[in-house]
Amino acid sequence: MVSADLLIAFIAALIVVYAIPGPDMALILQTSIARGTRTGLAAAGGLAVSRATHVTLSACGVAALLKAAPWLYEVVRYGGALYLAYIAVQIFRSPVFALKAGEAPAAAQGEGALRQAFVKGLLTNLLNPKALLFCSVLLPQFIRPAAGPVALQVTELGVVLLAVGMLFDTLYAVGAARIATVLRKYPLAQTLQRWTFSAALIGFAVRLSLD
Repeated sequence: MVSADLLIAFIAALIVVYAIPGPDMALILQTSIARGTRTGLAAAGGLAVSRATHVTLSACGVAALLKAAPWLYEVVRYGGALYLAYIAVQIFRSPVFALKAGEAPAAAQGEGALRQAFVKGLLTNLLNPKALLFCSVLLPQFIRPAAGPVALQVTELGVVLLAVGMLFDTLYAVGAARIATVLRKYPLAQTLQRWTFSAALIGFAVRLSLD
């Protein structure tokens, strides 16, 4: 088991990381503003599955493989950058929405839209090799072999990582949906909002491809 002091330090580190703007945050905010809380939470679900995958892969040593095979890292990195740029273009080209209070966006209705949001969340994080390397670097700092089975400690830290991430993603989704009520009344504000999130995702894509 992970000691209480290490667990508190781990949670503090996660809070700092999740509070920093990134592609995951931008995706959830834009999805929730444009399509409502349910769709934003679906995107958050995709992010959670991706993070669970990264924790598992880190435990299996795949992150070390990426470090040892630079070409593989480059393939994943550029693929992730292209996908972020693709989402940014989609957001930029999305139509202005003008609905009455309490009316749900048409795009958010149906299971198809929820699945689409889930897949976007999944791929946005899964195609970011930095997210995998982050897990492989952060988790070992809080593991103490003398404290018990390493696999159990990795599992415990992984569950905490997912829980904190879901908490932040839920807050972003719910908060952004409230903003949508105001944005629907002002088309210019919607345009600025779409441009802002598109530019943010393009910036993250460029950063990912250059780092």
